[in-house]
Amino acid sequence: MELWPAIDLRGGRCVRLLQGDYARETVFGDDPVAMVRRFVDAGARRLHIVDLDGAKEGVPSQADLIARMVEAAGVPCQLGGGIRSLETARHYLEAGVSRVIVGSVAIEDPALLERLAAGFPGRVVLGLDARAGRVAVRGWIDTSPLTAVDVARRHSALPLAAVVYTDIATDGMLSGPNLAALREMIAATPLPVIASGGVATADDIRHVADIGAAGCIVGRALYDGGLTLAAALAAAADRA
Repeated sequence: MELWPAIDLRGGRCVRLLQGDYARETVFGDDPVAMVRRFVDAGARRLHIVDLDGAKEGVPSQADLIARMVEAAGVPCQLGGGIRSLETARHYLEAGVSRVIVGSVAIEDPALLERLAAGFPGRVVLGLDARAGRVAVRGWIDTSPLTAVDVARRHSALPLAAVVYTDIATDGMLSGPNLAALREMIAATPLPVIASGGVATADDIRHVADIGAAGCIVGRALYDGGLTLAAALAAAADRA
């Protein structure tokens, strides 16, 4: 199973939010490029990067920093946050990002998601962030009446790389993933599903793998020191 260490960016720094709340931010580093090197040197084979400012504002705001991070990484990087046009997606992919994650677009402009998927087959990921099962958009500020499962079903025939499914209630809480919701998402789509939110232990990673997730994103647990990257990678390899 793929393990994706997460680096969330806000104001040029590495941060983590609790349950997607911008007012509940913890700063874990002032040098995201150094954080990239730290993860890669410790064995990370891929990275998950989120531009929180871009997600909130709807436009790229840290593109130069992200380009430096991707160059320093030398491993596949997927990026989300503020990718709401063909031009933005193309810019990031040409800058070396392996695949882009789009979320709000799937709700607000499904036709654009279709164009993105057709224009960049296998390089677009559908990001579904759910609050009580319903999709949150624009940096988790607004909540759609649509359920994440319904949106996943609607777009399953597109040539997407994967679905990243985040349960907002567990995100950053180190309380364990919402396995019931994740299981429902996996059953809803033939696309590979990457789990995000709540992972605190190596056993959490194994549980996510055991119900069929193709990958797992780990964030706060790696920064707080409750889970080492070595242990997380070993747990993912157990279920390879």
